Amino acid sequence: MNKREKFLQSYLNAQSPTGWETEGQKIWLDYISQYVDETYCDSYGSAVAVVNPDAKYKVVIEAHADEIGWTVSHIDDKGYISVVRRGGSDEMVAPGQRVNIIGQKGNVRGVFGWIAIHERDTETPKVKNLYVDVGAEDKKQVEEMGIHVGCVMTYDAPFEIMGDYYLCRALDNRMGGYMIAQVARKLKENKDKLPFGLYVVNAVQEEVGLFGAEMIANSIKPNVAIVTDVTHDSHSPMYNARLCGDVACGKGPTLYYGPDVQRNLLKKVLKVAKKSKVKIQIGTYNGNSGTDTGAFFKAAGGIPSCLISLPLKYMHTSVEMVHKKDVKSTIKLMYNTVKSLKAGEDYRYIK
Repeated sequence: MNKREKFLQSYLNAQSPTGWETEGQKIWLDYISQYVDETYCDSYGSAVAVVNPDAKYKVVIEAHADEIGWTVSHIDDKGYISVVRRGGSDEMVAPGQRVNIIGQKGNVRGVFGWIAIHERDTETPKVKNLYVDVGAEDKKQVEEMGIHVGCVMTYDAPFEIMGDYYLCRALDNRMGGYMIAQVARKLKENKDKLPFGLYVVNAVQEEVGLFGAEMIANSIKPNVAIVTDVTHDSHSPMYNARLCGDVACGKGPTLYYGPDVQRNLLKKVLKVAKKSKVKIQIGTYNGNSGTDTGAFFKAAGGIPSCLISLPLKYMHTSVEMVHKKDVKSTIKLMYNTVKSLKAGEDYRYIK
């Protein structure tokens, strides 16, 4: 494992559920600070690393820092904990999973319990029948552990390298945070001089409504935004490529056509991909992409925005997977796109 993968491991293993992104953000800021001129956080925890902070023309490259999780909603007299979703958590994959609960006294281990197959009739996992067991005898013992209503938890599914794939619970979208940090590293190490201010943004609370991106877009007011997130590998079993796009891991990043993607900016990124010999895939969607692109494009009067997506298997589970080759290609595409931009560029359709 090289130095960059060690950073990735510590960053992905950090607990950063929506609204509680601090642990991961500290690791990210500590790493990226050596490659930029300044860093800061806004009041809700979105982290920003800036190159050329005094420049008037501003370019954002962005990922979101949060991951899905669960929130303690009730503790019964026997010490069993009920939960509600935090983001797009899937009740179907929860039973049998180990979790780490962020309590007032530190992390507490727990498990999602479930009834044995030969003792159940037609029960299927639903939020209303999920529960977490922390090995307590009663409610008082749970509370003595530092657990209360409102505590958040994540799956205990740490970073692994499995063949040509990275595997972890939180690749959506802290892999994006890793990739934009590598763009900053490459710019610094190659001594590239940019004619604009580059804002490398790791935004919070994407999983519950793109909130962090909306806040930071309106505070920075960039002239251009390049957003990265993950997209479905539709070659995995049970996906329908005709409905969700023909995308596969190992075949390069995906560029999307959609209402929130500025067409002239997309044309530029497509040209960069061709010139850089980066193999890409093409996708489309109706309406909002469901990514932070949807927050940037309508902020500050309309920010020209583009989405570069990383193919991923098993989204919103504890075993998300991305191909190493795609990660490398996405970093290359973003890096070369940033270098291709010029201060004062106008992307309007009609001039």
